[in-house]
Amino acid sequence: MGNKHMSDKTSTAQYSQAETSMSKVADDQQGTGWIAGDAHNELTGHEYDGIQEYDNPLPGWWKWLFIVSIIFFFPYFAYYHFGGSGRSVSDGYQVAEAVNARKQLAGLGEIKPDRQTLVRFASTGGGGLAVGRGVYLANCVACHGTSGGGLIGPNLTDNHYKNVREIEDILNIVNRGAAAGAMPAWINRLDEAECVLVSAYVASMRGTDPGPGAKAAEGSEIAPWPTPDELAAQEAAKAAEEEAQGEGEAEGEGPEAAAAEPVTAESPVMEGD
Repeated sequence: MGNKHMSDKTSTAQYSQAETSMSKVADDQQGTGWIAGDAHNELTGHEYDGIQEYDNPLPGWWKWLFIVSIIFFFPYFAYYHFGGSGRSVSDGYQVAEAVNARKQLAGLGEIKPDRQTLVRFASTGGGGLAVGRGVYLANCVACHGTSGGGLIGPNLTDNHYKNVREIEDILNIVNRGAAAGAMPAWINRLDEAECVLVSAYVASMRGTDPGPGAKAAEGSEIAPWPTPDELAAQEAAKAAEEEAQGEGEAEGEGPEAAAAEPVTAESPVMEGD
């Protein structure tokens, strides 16, 4: 008991000494101007375990900055998260990436506005398809959605089309427009290579998953796009047919030659004609 009593007295003395030292330091700071600002260095009246606090509120500019930041949050959040496609940081990056990719068009070789070029880029992708995606994100998402699921315009990811029967029809629609101007013509807004590449990108979206909220299919279902190998085989067969027809006409055995052959007395006449 004696030891405990002596310990309590020692602790009380140490506490009182520490409190006196803190008060002295506070008085010294107050006298030397260590507590800056226009505060009056008045105590709040709160005391916790012998510790008191000065009534020094935050500066007015800091509080207004905090309030304005809270108010600014709501339109900022609505604009970038609910204000439409193409506004997020990711979408902005993709558009900027496409702008940079356009500078690389020279390295893609000749980009012809034909069936073969569309099939090649839609099937194999590469840098050309990245440019097409950038053009799409910059100009098409307002009507067709970022993933092609359709908003005002139709869904571009299913197998049904309203104005398309062959892959080259996509390029014709991009160039000339459709639906009485609902789909605008882009031939005067984009250069020819960009029209070709964005058409190839739209063709490549077929069969992809646009996510929830996609529009229902519109129009008629059409056959799949040809692959590069199928297209090459078709072109080879067509060339062989044209070559055979040309050889036949050169020998005078073609239908045009037969029709042009004059009937003379020496010409054989079938009985019954």
